[in-house]
Amino acid sequence: MGNFRIPYPKNEPIYSYAPGTPERAKLEAALDELKSQQLDAPMVINGKEVRVGEPKKITAPHDHNLVLGQCYQGGAAEVKAAVKAAMNAKAKWGSLPAWQRASVFLKAADLLAGPYRYKMNAATMLTHSKSAFQAEIDCVCELVDFFRFNAYYMQMIYDQQPDSQPGMWNRLVYRPLEGFVFAVTPFNFVSIAGNLPSAPAIMGNTSVWKPASSVVYTAYIIMEIFKEAGLPDGVINMVTARGADIGELVLKNPDLGGIHFTGSTAVFQSMWRTVGENIASYKSYPRIVGETGGKDFVFVHNSADMMEVVTALVRGAFEYQGQKCSAASRAYIPKSIWPDLKSALTAMIGDLKMGDPSDFKNFVNAVIDKAAYDSIVEYIDFAKNSSDCEILIGGGYDDSKGYFIEPTVVLANDPHFRLMEEEIFGPVLTIYVYDDDKFTETLHICDETSPYALTGAVFAKDRIAVSEAMNILRNAAGNFYINDKPTGAVVGQQPFGGARASGTNDKAGSYLNLIRWASPLTIKETLVPPKDYKYPYMG
Repeated sequence: MGNFRIPYPKNEPIYSYAPGTPERAKLEAALDELKSQQLDAPMVINGKEVRVGEPKKITAPHDHNLVLGQCYQGGAAEVKAAVKAAMNAKAKWGSLPAWQRASVFLKAADLLAGPYRYKMNAATMLTHSKSAFQAEIDCVCELVDFFRFNAYYMQMIYDQQPDSQPGMWNRLVYRPLEGFVFAVTPFNFVSIAGNLPSAPAIMGNTSVWKPASSVVYTAYIIMEIFKEAGLPDGVINMVTARGADIGELVLKNPDLGGIHFTGSTAVFQSMWRTVGENIASYKSYPRIVGETGGKDFVFVHNSADMMEVVTALVRGAFEYQGQKCSAASRAYIPKSIWPDLKSALTAMIGDLKMGDPSDFKNFVNAVIDKAAYDSIVEYIDFAKNSSDCEILIGGGYDDSKGYFIEPTVVLANDPHFRLMEEEIFGPVLTIYVYDDDKFTETLHICDETSPYALTGAVFAKDRIAVSEAMNILRNAAGNFYINDKPTGAVVGQQPFGGARASGTNDKAGSYLNLIRWASPLTIKETLVPPKDYKYPYMG
């Protein structure tokens, strides 16, 4: 045996996909290949592919006529099988040396960065309607980073050991949780889909994974990578099922060890409520880790560079159609710079092209599905019919070919207008213009407006203004940006997560998340035990 050390991780380089580059040609070929075939995406339980019932058609969000494949919805039998497989795999997986577990995910990282790179990027572009760049930074680079950095963080955690006095040896053993981990992942990031079931697994746990039903295509590719990387059967089980079956068979299961969740606040609170109502029935208190969304702000001081602000608003609000929990959704602009900023913002948004992500000229693509489209449209129509706001830019939408919604900018007369407070999760940015001399007052309004606290940004050249904004808004965001858009957190550089209604702030992309999936055991070994009960003071 040896004391093996996990290589120090580096962030995966991001390919540009600029015209004429070899990676662009390879990605275009992968797009053509996936368009020409249909994927049959099963559930994967205990390493076996499971297909039940009538298959559900998978179509591209930007083209209803582009059929990409089919997937399946499981029921109670499949949920039970997934839980059983996870529990049966625990003992062998958890007893493997840490370096053996790490090697699986280090190999998965290299597979994704290498032979699977273009397939995964193409699949993400087609099934999530992401641009080439948005796909690259998500489904390849960030997920590769999660695999590599999490393995390293595991080693960091295991290295934390207590002091020992003469005559004893103290140790900490970081055990896996006693039950299985239930991972629930959203549609918007493939990296989150891959990380939520695998982060607990790196620490020796086993997972039951429920991906979003709209993106089973990319979830299945992740399972293919895990299998090729050598992940034993049953360690991660991917199952799609109805909410009722999940509640009864997973959330109320006595062996539930933890929940790793990203999704809506309402669903997370409902799951937490179910756990609370059944708290006496579990073998151990389940660990609950969740990230649930945001109403992310950009706060601008009159000393800010106008074009830096405009670029941040366009990228922060409209990349991936605003379907990021970190997307810029509300902005506070000082009155003195508003006229020029408005003109520049209008011009820049007017230059954006919208359409199929296979056309690399398009900056904006489609939203994910009919439910998302209808929800976002309802907000736009509300704004159109309100006397408390004005739609400055966009406001159009059309679902005849795909779920397309124009980048939309709304000017609100009231900082507590509905679109300033509620999460929309789409390409809608609401702006409130404040009097320059009410900078401090408006910072407090920003802090108190939303129940969320995920990301936020301040733009200013004046360092006193930056300092004041940070102090007042210190609890309004878990990730705070100075002179940058509030999106784009990188694993190992900006650990990600927020508090308040945005989640438990357990910081994906750092050791803080990994340590939640361990149950420490303290061991004290006395090297030469005493043989008499008497202490010296008794002499």
